[in-house]
Amino acid sequence: MKSLRILTILSLIAVPGFLNAGQTYKPTEESLSKHEAIPEWMQDAKMGIYFHWGVYAVPAYGDEWYPRRMHEKGGDFYQHHIDNYGDPGDFGYHNFVPFFKAENFDPVEWADLFLDAGAKFAGPVAEHHDGFSMWDSDVTPWNAKDMGPKRDVM
Repeated sequence: MKSLRILTILSLIAVPGFLNAGQTYKPTEESLSKHEAIPEWMQDAKMGIYFHWGVYAVPAYGDEWYPRRMHEKGGDFYQHHIDNYGDPGDFGYHNFVPFFKAENFDPVEWADLFLDAGAKFAGPVAEHHDGFSMWDSDVTPWNAKDMGPKRDVM
């Protein structure tokens, strides 16, 4: 049953991109106005969950903007970083990656949680502004398969 739930959620995430898969668009207002922006099933879905999760969960301070804000001298994030890890020039954001292990990550458990909360769709942020890809990327070694958890979490 859990496998069915996660497949359902993953299907719901993928559906919008395939609704107009055969359609070709041009960079004009007329062409783009033909795109079905919101599918009917999504209009009826009252709640969905999108979530941010990545290397910034290691310092677990503030929000996903930690990699930027840890460098803003005089700010709370900067002071937190100094107090706990030292100067950002000596202990940078990249130093958190080996500690991002995702050892408690269970996608089926997350899918069950989303469904139990009443979500009709869900989706992760696959790469945030920190540039760390949460999948097995062929484009960058800065990814969850090659570094950190050593697995494709997408």
